[in-house]
Amino acid sequence: MEIIETHNIVKQFDNHRALSKVNIKVDEGSIFGLLGPNGAGKTTLIRIINQITAPDEGEIFLFGEKLKPEHIKNIGYLPEERGLYKKMKVGEQAMYFAQLKGMSKADAKAKLKTWFQKFDILSWWDKKVEELSKGMQQKVQFIITVVHEPKLLIFDEPFSGFDPINTDILKNEILTLKERGASVIFSTHNMASVEEICDNIALINKSKKILDGKVSDIKNEYKSSIFEIVFKGNFNKFEASLTADYEILENIPDDDKSILKVRILHNLKPNDLLSKMLNFGEIVSFNELIPSMHDIFIKAVNENN
Repeated sequence: MEIIETHNIVKQFDNHRALSKVNIKVDEGSIFGLLGPNGAGKTTLIRIINQITAPDEGEIFLFGEKLKPEHIKNIGYLPEERGLYKKMKVGEQAMYFAQLKGMSKADAKAKLKTWFQKFDILSWWDKKVEELSKGMQQKVQFIITVVHEPKLLIFDEPFSGFDPINTDILKNEILTLKERGASVIFSTHNMASVEEICDNIALINKSKKILDGKVSDIKNEYKSSIFEIVFKGNFNKFEASLTADYEILENIPDDDKSILKVRILHNLKPNDLLSKMLNFGEIVSFNELIPSMHDIFIKAVNENN
């Protein structure tokens, strides 16, 4: 079941078309990667879902209902541009935002204290925001986003400015929230993070969705039938035996072995290549090269452009 769907969302700003009939579906209990180059329209779509701005055309459905103002309490939004009040005390500010989302004072305080302890920032409860490092401020904003336990969480570049240790802490927390039933829209330029935590993605470029689906399906779709092979044997005889059905892209000698990259053409099967190679030596390893989301992002955007 989908937690949120957008139907043909259009948004125009003066002479700039931000979104052109964009449709996405986010499955309940999943992490959905919303990807695209700078200026593609991702943040505009996020702002529309959060009812910060309205679409010119199209509809949004949350829990199967047309999006309404009261739905905002079911959404937690961490914007790329953080928005804490610098002169306000950390705990006071966190309490204010939690109660704004409908939590009672007692419930807000208890849950905030638990989160602050988990992130090792409880000692900063009575400090002003301006006294915190950027990383600590981001932790506070993350806590404010999730403390009311919304069904839908939207994170726009949540790891921006974090060191690897704190990035892993946040990543694990996002995965834990998913395990507890939350659905997540995750916007980032970090393709490694997409591969690690996203179930599905949509790629937007120049206001239009150009790619979507399961991460695993997309990676398989972009495969190029290239195999990395460690071969121990008579490489020259093997190479001489090859027909136009195979293309050697790389050969790196390594002691008594050759590390090869070979493309299989004309819909031949990997077993055909394996059988041929075994006539000339031993195969130490044989792996298909699956493209990374980084490579797919660049290829899809360049082709679209």
